[in-house]
Amino acid sequence: MQIQPIVIGTAGHIDHGKSSLVRALTGIDPDRLKEEKERGMTIDLGFACMELPDGRKVGIIDVPGHERFIRNMVAGASGIDLVVLVVAADDGVMPQTREHLSIMQLLGVKRGLVALTKVDVVDPDMAELAAEDVRDAVRGTFLEDAPILPVSSTVGTGLEDLRGKLMEMAAGAEPRPAEGVFRMPIQRVFSARGFGTILTGIPVTGSVQVGDVLEALPSAQKGKVRGIQAYHERAESARAGHSTALNLADVDHHRVERGHVVVTPGFFKPARMVGARLTALADLERPIVNRMRVRVHTGTSEAVGEVVLLDEEELAPGAGALVQFRLEQPLVCAPGDRFVMRLASPVVTLGGGVVLEESRHRLKRFKSFVIEELSRQHESLSSLEELLESHLRRADSVWVPLDELAVAIKRDRRDTQQYLESLAQRDRVRELGSAGRWIHTDALERELAKLELVVEGWFAKNPLRHVVDVRELRSASSLEPGLLSALLDVEAERGKLALEAGGKVRPAGRAVELDARTGEIRAAFLAALERARFQPPSVAELCAAAQAPLDEAQPVLAMLVDEGAVVHVGGDLYLAGSAAEEARSAIVENCERNGHLEIPELRDRLGTTRKFLIPLLEFFDAQGLTLRQAGHRVLKRR
Repeated sequence: MQIQPIVIGTAGHIDHGKSSLVRALTGIDPDRLKEEKERGMTIDLGFACMELPDGRKVGIIDVPGHERFIRNMVAGASGIDLVVLVVAADDGVMPQTREHLSIMQLLGVKRGLVALTKVDVVDPDMAELAAEDVRDAVRGTFLEDAPILPVSSTVGTGLEDLRGKLMEMAAGAEPRPAEGVFRMPIQRVFSARGFGTILTGIPVTGSVQVGDVLEALPSAQKGKVRGIQAYHERAESARAGHSTALNLADVDHHRVERGHVVVTPGFFKPARMVGARLTALADLERPIVNRMRVRVHTGTSEAVGEVVLLDEEELAPGAGALVQFRLEQPLVCAPGDRFVMRLASPVVTLGGGVVLEESRHRLKRFKSFVIEELSRQHESLSSLEELLESHLRRADSVWVPLDELAVAIKRDRRDTQQYLESLAQRDRVRELGSAGRWIHTDALERELAKLELVVEGWFAKNPLRHVVDVRELRSASSLEPGLLSALLDVEAERGKLALEAGGKVRPAGRAVELDARTGEIRAAFLAALERARFQPPSVAELCAAAQAPLDEAQPVLAMLVDEGAVVHVGGDLYLAGSAAEEARSAIVENCERNGHLEIPELRDRLGTTRKFLIPLLEFFDAQGLTLRQAGHRVLKRR
């Protein structure tokens, strides 16, 4: 069986013949409940399939028309790609006709037609009046230019024309894409003897195969797909746009219900706060006010909560606003999902729109950065690359792991990496560091500017220094080590600094100007250390000889170390650079001649004492020249 991955749905007032029309077109009665057959009224969603001329099949959803079952209607309408608005010729446009049309418009349905039913029970003039009534009702909507086809499910009038037009529109409709991770809002849940839990619905993204592991949310139950049916026939796989039944192992059907979703694990989390763009219906009698109690319908879910208006005091009929929903029940959703908003009580449709984010925080009203970020998010919904860039701009961390970005756009790592690389070619994002993290180029420039200020500030406080230790920058900047290291690499790449051994950072072109007093101290210290060689004076002795207080001496010693003229062995011990190099050569020669370090021989060679020799040996251990092995020091192999 080949399936056209789109779904046709009915809409319209109660008793206008939606179910009869589906039965006449497909031979399938969509009313499956005993109560529906007894009362002659559709209560819940009905499903059927219709075969196209080329043998492909499309699904049909029949929704209830009674106002008491609008919740069920919205659950079905969320999966519709092509709508048949059903209007009875003897009644014309009725309240639920208008409400269903508004709901379809709010849910982003873009194609459809009008079936003018029961034309067999009215005269032609009455049918034409009903058609005029329909034209007035659909003016300004996606059905404004749609065909209005007169039909009778009872005597068969116009059915072939309707079937032909539906097949033409279905064949020409753009299929739902199968890319992205799998997500299916659940429409029905039941347990079948010998099979276990069965979940049915219409996947909105991705595809699934027998053997895949899926997760039911919000109950967080994971299970392997044991079997798949599409339109009541066994299949090895299903994709977005297929009416699908999944047999899931290890999932308790008592903990799953309509409104839940079944998804690829790891990409979705139930959210009680959702940022969105809301448009109020134009025919509302009064404005939408802040913190109004509402019902939010998205997918097959319904959640009660309050709507917080972020950029408007109140929302006039027909106007739009950025909002945050704060809900009592969690929703599983994604940016770009359509929703319908209804008053909590009495239940009246108020408007609808598009989800922008699964909010991590309560958003404050009239905050410019909140409004700017959500507006940018809204503008990015038409492109996954733009959505990805928007997330990088708005992320809590300036550099974001690939896995987090994949979750943000609901795509696997490979697809996300490709989108990032495309953005990188346009210099919008950059991979930063070796841990697979990404940063927006605007954020990168901001962070680099901050780092440069930190470096400048440190050298302003330490004017005699040539280099700064990375640990000092980490303390001064409060940057996490990995990010600081990555930013320093970028600065080095741009030639603004050099990274030296031992975690030292040297700004490019750094020059130190000495006043006369500092120059005298520097010369005195260096001369004293070079004379003393391997029995150098302590810092206190250096200060006394140069008649320099400690607070003047320490910056000068640090400067000499930066220059390489002096080596800080540790603690109070400093050596002239030439002496340190001589010691290194003596150690290498000693080890190569003896197979290991003969310490007495080295002591005599350098003309020093144990007091100075032990810290010197530990210094070269730390430098990686030597290591302890079997009671001796030996050269470390490189």
